[in-house]
Amino acid sequence: MEKEKHVLVVFPHPDDEAFGVSGTIASYTNNGTPVTYACLTLGEMGRNMGNPPFATRETLPVIRKKELQDAANVLGITDLRMLGYRDKTVEFEDESVIAAHMRSIIDDVDPSLIITFYPGYAVHPDHDACGAAVIRAVKDMPEASRPKVHCVAFSNNCEEEIGQADIVNNVSAVSDQKIAAIKAHVSQTQLMVTEMEEKLKNQDPGVMARIHNERFWTYQF
Repeated sequence: MEKEKHVLVVFPHPDDEAFGVSGTIASYTNNGTPVTYACLTLGEMGRNMGNPPFATRETLPVIRKKELQDAANVLGITDLRMLGYRDKTVEFEDESVIAAHMRSIIDDVDPSLIITFYPGYAVHPDHDACGAAVIRAVKDMPEASRPKVHCVAFSNNCEEEIGQADIVNNVSAVSDQKIAAIKAHVSQTQLMVTEMEEKLKNQDPGVMARIHNERFWTYQF
């Protein structure tokens, strides 16, 4: 991993950071690189309420906010920004407005690297809309001052259409932090974590690969 001045992570939901990039985030923060995480929503429309349920539709935003804060603490993120958009409606927001919001954050923290979703290849409409707004914000910057943008993609057709990921970070050294970040989002990951830990004990190759490696596509403007 290259040394970065400041990393800005932009995702729409609490827990988006945990699964695909938390090892990369922990690697940066452990090396003293500041990380800002801008999370667009509180995931208030999430369907998981815990098992047995410990949340309701009314209490879920408060619970997920606390889970997000806990995950950020695990990962060493000291600048966590909750932007106040509504879950499952990001795709209906004016892209130019969100892009302007993203640009204000970029201007504030002056990152050398931004991590977000690859628009069109991130499955969820909020994921794609978030990534598109970030890309628009960076594209509108003078070319000489643009930060790098590393995108997360996981749609079934992503490799067929955009090729193999050009960056694969081995994060096995911080796998404990990654698992702890996933666990922090209890309402969403409670059942999954039990199965995941069992597979890790059995050295399941698929789970081991997902925990130890994180892949990104460098966005080409």
